[in-house]
Amino acid sequence: MAERTMEELLRAPTEGYGEAIVLPEINADHFEIKTNLLQLVQANPFNGRENENPHAHINSFKRITSTLRFRNVPNDVIKLMMFPYSLEGAAKTWYEKEPPNSILTWEDLVTKFVNQFFPPSKTTHLKNEISRFTQKFEETFSEAWERFKELLRACPHHGFTELTQVDTFYNGLNENEQDSLNAAAGGNLLSKTTREALNIIENKSKVRYSRNRSNASRMNATSSKTDERIDKLADQLSTLVEIVSKKVVTPAPVKAVEELCVTCGGAHSWYNCPTTDNN
Repeated sequence: MAERTMEELLRAPTEGYGEAIVLPEINADHFEIKTNLLQLVQANPFNGRENENPHAHINSFKRITSTLRFRNVPNDVIKLMMFPYSLEGAAKTWYEKEPPNSILTWEDLVTKFVNQFFPPSKTTHLKNEISRFTQKFEETFSEAWERFKELLRACPHHGFTELTQVDTFYNGLNENEQDSLNAAAGGNLLSKTTREALNIIENKSKVRYSRNRSNASRMNATSSKTDERIDKLADQLSTLVEIVSKKVVTPAPVKAVEELCVTCGGAHSWYNCPTTDNN
């Protein structure tokens, strides 16, 4: 074997740039992914940010690709081909750094993707939040139920059974809401099946939410009418003050009292009257 030249040794390697995903052979003629399908996948890319949920991205991606049907082409092959186009930013960088030929199946891809952007530490944190669920101060029943369901959705692999979910949510409610829930169940929520209990909670949440909205509307209407009455009374009071101020008459100055003599009727005291002296 001939020894390679220095130029050949210094040349950049051409190996090691293969794709991480290994696509199986496709026994189909004229098969290709249309541009409009790629654009549909790229419309909502996953960037790998902290607030993004890889489980939600996988589910959304599967909903899109499940509608694609090609003869003699398995759906998993289509997903493997299109998934890299659904990545952007840090997620795209992660995929490009994966070793060549390291992903053989759709399950391999999902496992690697989820472990990268949803590590076990995050799972533990969310599961602890679910287990320690407590109704917040001034939080309504419906608001508490929606927040609890959001915690479950944030960690779809939480592993809590429906029985554990109902028990956790019930024990996290305040006493008044627990009593109200038992009343809605006809006395005791534990006397119902798990499915019945979930239906009761869901129905109660919708009823309370509707009532809260109607009560808020009535309160706003009452407050508006009260404000109108106050403004009307203020206008009437202002008008009354103006009328009264116009009718007030300034009293005439009081004249000094003139002294009259009882003897002669002159404008002097009787003791200064000459007639009095003469008498």
